[in-house]
Amino acid sequence: MTRLDTTKLLAARYRAASDRPYLASALYALTVVPSERVPTMGVDRQWRCYVSPGFVETTPVDQLAAVWIHEVSHLLRDHHGRAERLPAADQRDARRLNIAQDCEINDDLIADRLPLPEGRMEPRLFGLDPGGMFEAYLPRIPPSHEISLDCGSGAHGVPSPWEIADGPPRLGPVEAEALRRTTAEAMRAHQRARGSLPGGWQRWAEEVLEPTVDWRQVLTGAVREAAAWAGGAVDYTYRRPSRRTPALRGVVLPSLRRPLPRVAVVVDTSGSMGEAELDAALGEITGVLGEVGVRGNRVTVLACDADVHAVTKVTSVEDVTLAGGGGTDMRVGIEAALARPDRPGIVVVLTDGMTPWPEEPTSCRLIAALIGDLGQEPPSWVETVRVGDVNAP
Repeated sequence: MTRLDTTKLLAARYRAASDRPYLASALYALTVVPSERVPTMGVDRQWRCYVSPGFVETTPVDQLAAVWIHEVSHLLRDHHGRAERLPAADQRDARRLNIAQDCEINDDLIADRLPLPEGRMEPRLFGLDPGGMFEAYLPRIPPSHEISLDCGSGAHGVPSPWEIADGPPRLGPVEAEALRRTTAEAMRAHQRARGSLPGGWQRWAEEVLEPTVDWRQVLTGAVREAAAWAGGAVDYTYRRPSRRTPALRGVVLPSLRRPLPRVAVVVDTSGSMGEAELDAALGEITGVLGEVGVRGNRVTVLACDADVHAVTKVTSVEDVTLAGGGGTDMRVGIEAALARPDRPGIVVVLTDGMTPWPEEPTSCRLIAALIGDLGQEPPSWVETVRVGDVNAP
């Protein structure tokens, strides 16, 4: 049995932390666990780093330092958490998933001139462009039984045979998230002081410190809240008598009902709007409405540039007619929606924002879904959702 050369291993970690001080806190948060069963080095979800004594013995210090950085990168980038959000079919092949994750990490480390050991996985081996995320790489990486790769559950999320349930100190999810933020702040400070930071780490730090909000979730929340608000009004109906009616002989009491709101979607069809973007964003809106039970003759779509060109009751995006192509004035569409006999309780305006807005609050809930970031901000009383890349997964 090979004895772990702790001095060499810790010297490699010290070198990694000295050369890249912004990673020091994360590197020293790892708890070392010697293991004959792990092929090289690997990490679990609790920030324990399993180390093969034989691998340490045969690997130069500079390469060991690079492997330290590689393994902690899995945890900093929350690879196991992101893996859990993949479809079940993609989670089953842990080896293929690990290859995609290594491609995401290693192309950044190679660009940073780190001397990784031979046999490393990188995008070019699969005909892929560098700088991508593992979720984008995964569909283009074929299943492989020839590549022996296992960085542990801290990477692909599946517990490896060499991981232990108890034992050394562990780092919990809350502490791990705090450490990610501390590391991102250290990266930003390093970049300001020295002006250099690998592109992959720079993007990661920006995402941690200024996370990109999923506009679909924001839009879903806004529409759901508006639907609940508009449907909050109750009315009496005799179609279903009150349950108290049998107690009162000869008297029929009405029951209370909570009606579903009517929704109008005003779509900007001016020349500055792309049809593909409109279709995608409109699909998101109608999908949300369907989920909350608002569909069919309760949803009306108005195609509008500086005038209303088409009004359609829709059950799906395919029913919509997008006509227009001229100037832009969404006030016309909003006014037309509110003037309809079946007056809506919610109006969603889908536009790039290059339009004037009503000067005063409307009598209904108004949501502006702005595509892109060129348009002006609507008035403060308009609920606004900035729509990003509608074609992004």
